[in-house]
Amino acid sequence: MPPTPLRICFLTYRGNPHCGGQGVYTRHLTRELAALGHVVDVWSGPPYPRLDGGVSLRRIPSLDLWNPEAFFRRPRFAELRDPINLVEWLSTITGGFPEPITFSRRVARLHRRLPPAARYDVVHDNQCLGDGLLELQRRVPLLATIHHAITIDRNIAFEAAQTGFQRIGVNRWYSFIPKQKRVAARLNCVTTVSRASATDIERELGVDRRHMRIVENGVDLDVFRPQPEVERRPDVIITTISATAPLKGFRFLLEAFAAVRAERPRATLKVVGQDGHKATNRRIADLGLTGAVQFTGPLNDHEIARAYAEATLAVVPSLYEGFGLPAAEAMACEVAVVSTRAGALPEVVGTDGEAGVLVPPASSKDLATAIGQLLDAPDRRRTMGIAGRKRVQSLFTWQRAAERVTEIYRELIERRRTC
Repeated sequence: MPPTPLRICFLTYRGNPHCGGQGVYTRHLTRELAALGHVVDVWSGPPYPRLDGGVSLRRIPSLDLWNPEAFFRRPRFAELRDPINLVEWLSTITGGFPEPITFSRRVARLHRRLPPAARYDVVHDNQCLGDGLLELQRRVPLLATIHHAITIDRNIAFEAAQTGFQRIGVNRWYSFIPKQKRVAARLNCVTTVSRASATDIERELGVDRRHMRIVENGVDLDVFRPQPEVERRPDVIITTISATAPLKGFRFLLEAFAAVRAERPRATLKVVGQDGHKATNRRIADLGLTGAVQFTGPLNDHEIARAYAEATLAVVPSLYEGFGLPAAEAMACEVAVVSTRAGALPEVVGTDGEAGVLVPPASSKDLATAIGQLLDAPDRRRTMGIAGRKRVQSLFTWQRAAERVTEIYRELIERRRTC
């Protein structure tokens, strides 16, 4: 007799399908959970995720103060009568980012009001880590996914800040971290996406390693696939990183690309995403790269896959990655990869050199050398691309992730039943 399907409440405080990894993780994991026969409801704050058939969405409204169409709007007095809204507004206007915490409190309040027939078998939190989770954990088996220790983002941003005022801003923005650390250390079960992340979460957030399980991310292999009908363009380097986030190491890639251009004047760097801010554009101009660095603007998954199909090779210059989805997606498209060995990237790319080349993080010289060598080696790039897709097919699929997560759900439910 097959196992009974589960009723799953999946939480994501932000579900933006086009920015950051939370929307990607939410969409693909919940789709595969539903394909296994489970009933999956996603509870999300704005911006809301794009979900596939079989998965329902419950919108959890917030003040939505970061909405670009009403940026930092002034809430109505009636809205501020809600104490959760008041906390969100006061923290935001003083430079904080309270959304993960306030989202968890709204969710806990709504769960209190659920009638017995509407209650869930398990709740799965996607890294909000707000204190409302502790209340939920007392009521229902709860699993939290922590993709990586957010303290690392804060530390890198602090080191990149150039003035005291900027450092104060960094500390204020990440003011939610102490509360998240207290919550994370009290959770009964945490999943993360790599061994590197597990080590960092234990050290940085105080989560007992015995309470952690590793469930690697997946790649949508139907979208990110080879496209032999698309001609690869010579000397086109592609990267899918935020040009403005210090964590992503874009400045080192720019310096490396300048060295590559000195030998290959026709080389271009395609950046999947928005234009950089003024400092980034000044740096591009100072390096003599104006016109050689092309920002695509926002692209959907099919457009990104097409961009990979046209590229000569992909570069991931990050200073840290809890997993490294861009590397895995490039590999799935049979694109050779040059990556730093920061964080979990060696777990994704592999350390044997078959699917990609690993270099030290924060080293423009090593990046430039590896890029130049691969641009000169078309046969090696082709072999790497084939090996990369095989690696992703065997290790990084969303079906595999959903099956492993389901095992953990049932483990938690059984533990609750026998306690």
